[in-house]
Amino acid sequence: MKGKHVRRAFKFRFYPTDAQAAELSRTFGCVRKVYNLALQARTEAWFKSRKKSRAAAEYTRSAFRWRDGRLTLAKLSEPLRIVWSRALPPGAEPSTVTVSRDGVGRWFVSLLVEDPAVRPLPPADSPAVALDVGLTTLVTLSTGEKIANPKHERRDRKRLARAQRQLARKQPGSQNRQKAQRRVARVHARISDRRRDYLHELTTRLVRENQTIVIEDLNVRGMLKNRSLARAISDASWSELRAMLEYKCHWYGRRLVVINQWYPSSKTCSSCGYVLPKLSLGVRHWTCPGCGAAHDRDENGAKNLLAAGLAVTACGAGVRPQREQSRTGRPALKQEAKRVTAGDFSDYRCGGIDVN
Repeated sequence: MKGKHVRRAFKFRFYPTDAQAAELSRTFGCVRKVYNLALQARTEAWFKSRKKSRAAAEYTRSAFRWRDGRLTLAKLSEPLRIVWSRALPPGAEPSTVTVSRDGVGRWFVSLLVEDPAVRPLPPADSPAVALDVGLTTLVTLSTGEKIANPKHERRDRKRLARAQRQLARKQPGSQNRQKAQRRVARVHARISDRRRDYLHELTTRLVRENQTIVIEDLNVRGMLKNRSLARAISDASWSELRAMLEYKCHWYGRRLVVINQWYPSSKTCSSCGYVLPKLSLGVRHWTCPGCGAAHDRDENGAKNLLAAGLAVTACGAGVRPQREQSRTGRPALKQEAKRVTAGDFSDYRCGGIDVN
């Protein structure tokens, strides 16, 4: 990123006047109409609806005026009343402005500007760490540290259920139903705000402390089809965790290594490399039949991901252990985990583990 500034969006809440709110709502309607016209060839199931679509509009440079720290949008006669919760970079000139309104009725404006303050961090003390995500524990690090899952949705589940029951009793189309819908939306907003703040703190810490971060390429969308786990997986928000790690590693000069989801990290012994035929989700601790080592499932998975990540870093691509039988009768895969962790890649070749 030398010689280039990162373009970064700064989001603020603002309070429109009645006239501004009416004009912006009409703009949201126009955006929605254009979107739906562009999708006429699609089935009705894919078109945006007035109630479910995100109310937002993007303004390019010719559609707003930025002067002396005041923002005036096209068709509005006065600047927006923005709550400047943090300072923009000195001399910032927005290239794009996005205005949005959430389900609670809160208005936000996002300014895309170049931020010269975003630059690579000094080398970290820790060369690499691997993350094994879970539900009971949100993240288990290859160092053995476990980071708790705050379960924000579960903490507010009673409040959410009460608001949803009240909504179900309201007459469709009535003002009372609209008020009840906003109460439900407020609970959801509270949950998502807390979750986002927690993930920002966690990912910023991981990026600052480690030069390379290794994660697993999970198929979260497929996992959400499991009805018994879908709610907990959504609350853990693994996809948002990964997205934050991706852009923060890019911003601050760190490396993110993504290991293929089919790599058997949880059922491979990190001590001797023995691979269990199967390991059900309910088993949190197991003992290796090969060497007798006792394993915590998540910590063992993180150690194996780290070994694979180190091999990827050294090889520059995917890594696959040689499969020929050793003198002990077990495949070499089952004996090389220690050597990978230690940095010996002599028996490894590129191409086995896909890295995105």
